[in-house]
Amino acid sequence: MVNESKSFAKILVLNCVRNTFLENLHKGIFPDSKEGDYSDVKVVSPYGVIPWNQLGRISDEEMKKLMKEIVNKVYTMLRYLETEKYEHFCQLFSVDKSWEDAEIDEGFKEVLGWIKKKDL
Repeated sequence: MVNESKSFAKILVLNCVRNTFLENLHKGIFPDSKEGDYSDVKVVSPYGVIPWNQLGRISDEEMKKLMKEIVNKVYTMLRYLETEKYEHFCQLFSVDKSWEDAEIDEGFKEVLGWIKKKDL
């Protein structure tokens, strides 16, 4: 079950998060930094200079669009799983082998109340 959950997590994220409007936000020119921490990168706007590390990179409108697409894709995938076998589902999708295995997120685990379960 653990290996299936790890595979499912990657399939879900690839198809419901990565392959979304997020790809449009990700493409474009990304600045280089001589310092390595981007403290030397600035954005010049009509209203002044904005340090890169303080710059918002996704607008509220873009975030709303992205979250709506992700929610709809996750919902569609979960509804599909209600009617189809997991094995059939996994045959439909493949994930690049370079993706790291999923791990339990300790902070989220606490939110979900899994603190006392020792098998996670």
